[in-house]
Amino acid sequence: MEIRECADNDFDAIFEIINDASQAYKGIIPEDRWHEPYMSRPQLAREIGDGVEFWGVTAGDDLAGVMGIQDKGDVCLIRHAYVRTAQRHAGIGTALLKHLRAMTTKPILIGTWADASWAVRFYMKNGFRVLSKEETRSLLHTYWRIPERQVETSVVLADATWKPEQPTARANVT
Repeated sequence: MEIRECADNDFDAIFEIINDASQAYKGIIPEDRWHEPYMSRPQLAREIGDGVEFWGVTAGDDLAGVMGIQDKGDVCLIRHAYVRTAQRHAGIGTALLKHLRAMTTKPILIGTWADASWAVRFYMKNGFRVLSKEETRSLLHTYWRIPERQVETSVVLADATWKPEQPTARANVT
């Protein structure tokens, strides 16, 4: 298993992995937030353009999983963590998360769907804690650009370096 930074020529593989793995959300997240594909090519390009740096695990010559990290100044966000359905439960997500955590000394925040219980358990197993509804709402408005409906149905998890007294009231990042 090799971890490497994704390059421009990995765009199609990242797109495929996200849309394969996101099938797990179908019927779990609110129906009005589900669409096919889950993430379009233009959406993926916008995420990369907004500073999400994707890293991937290779299995042979192919990417088996991807995870993004986005520097937001005072924190880093873990974004778009997906492993191909056929390669789940092989330690790929854990390896990526460990690698990305080692890349920064800043607090790390992760947003995910509240009803994606497997994702929440995964992050908790890896040392993250679920933040209060009030703090989640504030952080989602501060660091993410997502619709209000998604804010209502999401949770934010934080690593041990996150302190509740850290600033969360700055202007929304747009």
